[in-house]
Amino acid sequence: MAVYLPPYRVDLGHWCGWTGNDTAKTHAVVGHAFRMPGPDQNVYTLAANAVLRLIAQYDVDPRRIGYLALGTESSIDNAAGAVIVRGLVDAALAAEGNPALARDCEVPEFKHACLGGVYALKGGLRYLACDGRDRQAIVVAADIAEYARGSSGEPTQGAGAVAMLLESSPRLLELDLASSGSASEYRGLDFRKPFLRFAGQTPGHHGRLTDLPVFNGKYSTDCYTDATLRALDAMFARHAGSRSAWIRDLGAVFMHRPYHRMPRNAWAMAYLAALAHDAVHGDAASAAELAGYCGAAGVDRRSVENEWQSGVQACGGDSLPDDAYPASTALLKAFRKSAQYRHVVDGKLQVGSGSMMELGNLYTAALPAWLAAGLEEAAAHDIEFDGHELLMLGYGSGDAAEAIPSRVASGWRDAARAIRFQEALAGAVALDQDEYAALHDTGMLDGAATPTLSGVVVDHVGTRNEHAFQDFGIAYYRYCGRP
Repeated sequence: MAVYLPPYRVDLGHWCGWTGNDTAKTHAVVGHAFRMPGPDQNVYTLAANAVLRLIAQYDVDPRRIGYLALGTESSIDNAAGAVIVRGLVDAALAAEGNPALARDCEVPEFKHACLGGVYALKGGLRYLACDGRDRQAIVVAADIAEYARGSSGEPTQGAGAVAMLLESSPRLLELDLASSGSASEYRGLDFRKPFLRFAGQTPGHHGRLTDLPVFNGKYSTDCYTDATLRALDAMFARHAGSRSAWIRDLGAVFMHRPYHRMPRNAWAMAYLAALAHDAVHGDAASAAELAGYCGAAGVDRRSVENEWQSGVQACGGDSLPDDAYPASTALLKAFRKSAQYRHVVDGKLQVGSGSMMELGNLYTAALPAWLAAGLEEAAAHDIEFDGHELLMLGYGSGDAAEAIPSRVASGWRDAARAIRFQEALAGAVALDQDEYAALHDTGMLDGAATPTLSGVVVDHVGTRNEHAFQDFGIAYYRYCGRP
């Protein structure tokens, strides 16, 4: 794995001072900072720079790559996607005197909100299992998450890319698709990006249009929780034995992370639902543990089980359904006070979590970024993952989810150290209030400390729309040395 982060950083403590928000609450719920792309970056440059780092850090022979997939919800071209990333990578490789990616390389793009990167990953694994045997695949998840200033989503912005090398004999992580679980359901209004949002916008720097989503925060949170529970149900249908015991024995859990607290709440709910399942199937210890939490919360076990079984209702007409989890939320508050919460939630979600507090929401790249940060941290601190399963939980609004168990490969620490996540975090340029507002609203920076350009950047955007030649809106790029 390799990570590329844009250089511009907004400190959420400073942001709270600018906006009047509570610093302690923002740090606890959201994180410490988020990243923003520079004036000469877009989602394709972020993705290409991550791929170039992957090739360099793992000494990849580009001629062996038969599949290059892009997972994103920040595309700016409705016809081309991953093939643009391929072109940028090939040009950079040529500039370094290296061979290009294989000519027979497939270049699909995957889109389903924040789950596009996981779908691309599964596609790459299926490629290796079928017609891509003895080849390698690269999957890159890249996104730019931006929200209106003053909105509830503003502190959860972010940008970055994670590239992953897939091969039949992995050196870092072995993914078990045969034991994985999927879930999907159309929800309507939780989080969307209709093209009509662009109507009336005046293109800014390099043709920039603001890509602000339409979202309903509380409903989106319920959808995330529901999809997580459903994907785990599908996964557990392929596993025998106690669900809660399996969860307690996990080495670590990595989830889609819009902000710090969101995956923690969903994972805690998943453990409580596992207790309920085990209790129904005759596990007295699980029944007693769940009863203790219900008693402390003053809720009836049947009420929370009904909520988990019913799940989230789809939007009817132009309105949102009622809160899906009132009793479960009360139960969750009681569970947070227990020692088991510290083991099952704090313990399982801890590794890599501190680094993720620096990034904000990376959409499709959020889950793989957490995985990369966690594996590197585990290698650096000699955390023992051998013999324990790890769990990846992906989610995309709309909604869909994936639960994929995995195990570290033999000798995984060397490959984990090569991720260089902490190097990717280094060298950030702090923005002040005016610089942040300018970059957010116009895509430009006046007076900010500008880092030396490296990697692939946007040079200019075409403006011609003539009978004999058209390049209106198409970006031209240049390579400025290794990212």
